[in-house]
Amino acid sequence: MSNITLKGHKVALEGNFVKVGHAAPSFTLLDQKLSERHLSDFKNKKKILYIVPSLDTEVCLLSTRILNEAAKKHPEAIFLIISADLPFAQKRICGLEKLDNVITLSMVKDKTFAHDYGVLIGEGFLQGLCARALIVLDGHDKVLHAELVSEISHEPSYEKALAFLH
Repeated sequence: MSNITLKGHKVALEGNFVKVGHAAPSFTLLDQKLSERHLSDFKNKKKILYIVPSLDTEVCLLSTRILNEAAKKHPEAIFLIISADLPFAQKRICGLEKLDNVITLSMVKDKTFAHDYGVLIGEGFLQGLCARALIVLDGHDKVLHAELVSEISHEPSYEKALAFLH
């Protein structure tokens, strides 16, 4: 179990945050068409997993825009944006913002993903949503980089994660 802060107030997370060098837990999430997507769907490619509370917040949207631009420069990698938002909301936001280079996935149906990755907020008004994290996986789903952003209202260290794509 880890802790983060939300505007300086401690927030407990459920599960254990993934560790560099370990295998990433498998998952089943929903895409914008309500189809189930699994980690294995993206095998043999490096993956950026950007986990956020909601795409409909300022920092989450800003970061997603930045990663959408980075995805243009790294077509060999898959950029997954994961939140508890409804797939319909993800589709609407991506359409309005022209975020065509990232794949959004929703954990609205099942919170197992957030618990298994150690990012499930377990208390407060954000309970059931995800903490902010930026994770890089290799083509065999080994964790190369894992950043749990300590203050949920802050951005992650993009450069550190993107360096693993070179």
